[in-house]
Amino acid sequence: MTDRALAVVRAGALTTVQDQGRPGHAHLGVPRSGALDAPAAALVNRLVGNPPGAALLETTLNGCDVRPRSTVMVAVGGAPCPVTVDGRPVAWGAPVRVPAGALLSVGTAVSGVRSYVGVSGGVTVEPVLGSRSTDLLSGLGPPPLTDGTVLPLGTPTAPHARVDVVPHPRPPAELILRVTLGPRDDWFTTAAIRTLTTHTYRVSSASNRIGLRTEGPALERALPGELPSEGMVLGAVQVPPDGRPVVFLADHPTTGGYPVIAVVRPTDLPATAQAVPGTPVRFVVVRRR
Repeated sequence: MTDRALAVVRAGALTTVQDQGRPGHAHLGVPRSGALDAPAAALVNRLVGNPPGAALLETTLNGCDVRPRSTVMVAVGGAPCPVTVDGRPVAWGAPVRVPAGALLSVGTAVSGVRSYVGVSGGVTVEPVLGSRSTDLLSGLGPPPLTDGTVLPLGTPTAPHARVDVVPHPRPPAELILRVTLGPRDDWFTTAAIRTLTTHTYRVSSASNRIGLRTEGPALERALPGELPSEGMVLGAVQVPPDGRPVVFLADHPTTGGYPVIAVVRPTDLPATAQAVPGTPVRFVVVRRR
């Protein structure tokens, strides 16, 4: 191991390595994976001089502590949180120099759920099917980080960004998800479609990287029975037997047997990464199949 490495001192609730994921392998049963808040991940990579696809750390709720073995540039974005170097407060959402051996602490999110830690050179764990992303469903990629894990880092290829202010979207106070109805909306009653599109749901605490689960009124089925297993796309709104919609996210299964009532527009999905439990959710139909 060279000195281009990052030692994990405190892994936090759930910290994983993520990049842009491994799309194109659904026919093999391999989920897409990748950073849930892709724009936030791309921004912190840009701040430290990495290409958009460089691997970084995705933390959940209470951050992590890491110690670089060589001097690196670091940027923390996504969910706003306190950031310190050897106990001294430093900027969130901007490039920060972290000396070799110093302790970088990414604290608990003030709002939102997932923070992103970009390090100059990127995390260079061994790729699997072209991606370094951790996939919680299939187990592909590196396992979730634990205390004592040591991650290799690449060599920086560009200088860090030199900016005074960088705009960052705020975590959503209300999650508005624009959807296209179908392909199985005919499995539900007219009343169920009206319920989906007029009632406010809330983000469930059972949500994770696989799917955003909701709490609210159940959707009534028009057809009984089960579907043969069929392909699931990113953003599919699947309705399990309890009738509460589930929005499939990056680590979602590639097939499923419950009907998909609608599909969320891809541009609305990054906000789901930062929606805390209890956040209101509204489904807005912008297109019918």
